[in-house]
Amino acid sequence: MGSISDVMAGAAPAYEAAKTETAKETTKTTGNYGKMIGKAKLSEEGAKYYEELKKKYSNMDFVLVSKDMKDYAKQNASSFGNPNRMVVLIDEEKIERMATDEEYRAKYEGLISQAQAQMPQLQAAMQTKPGIKTIGMQVGDNGKASFFAVMSKSNTDMAKKLQEKRAEKKAAEKAEARKEAKKEQLEKLREGHGSDEIPEDEDDYEILMADSVEELFKKIDDFNFALRADSVLSPQEMTVGQSIDFKG
Repeated sequence: MGSISDVMAGAAPAYEAAKTETAKETTKTTGNYGKMIGKAKLSEEGAKYYEELKKKYSNMDFVLVSKDMKDYAKQNASSFGNPNRMVVLIDEEKIERMATDEEYRAKYEGLISQAQAQMPQLQAAMQTKPGIKTIGMQVGDNGKASFFAVMSKSNTDMAKKLQEKRAEKKAAEKAEARKEAKKEQLEKLREGHGSDEIPEDEDDYEILMADSVEELFKKIDDFNFALRADSVLSPQEMTVGQSIDFKG
């Protein structure tokens, strides 16, 4: 049976390894990582690798996502779109592992490289297919990439005509709502309370998700076809603003 000193000596390497790992964890800080969703934190090694990754794929628009905001990032893709470059959503946990694990890094950089190779095809689609605000990819947890397109629901001429007609009605309703809100604000001020502004309407977008670029293009075409079908003016809508009253 070994002495106490031998046991202590054997435990020392494990203790030092644990202490080093803890030190790595505690030295993660929120820095200036460019575009972010959430409060992402990277270690010094992770931050250095992330900068190298962005330089390597400089024609892509990286967005660093905190580990607690991954689902939010996918659901709110319209808020960080870039019409000229492909958006890449990647979370802090993957960046940390890619910084230290060569096999893991090669796997995920391979996904990004595949998407980069399809950039000309994606950019051509953005020029020729109507209604696309953004095309991007999200590096998934399953070793695969998913692709998304942020689509405007009012991208065809017919839809725009309908949008204008509906906007007139909406503007009148909004003016009335502001009038009522102002009245309420004055009442709150008299009572000594603060007041909130009426938030502006969010843009009218839909997010399409796909497992491949080819599938994404099909979904874009299907979306635009359905939108054109929905935006055909009815006989009643076509006569709005065109009727003449001959009754004097």
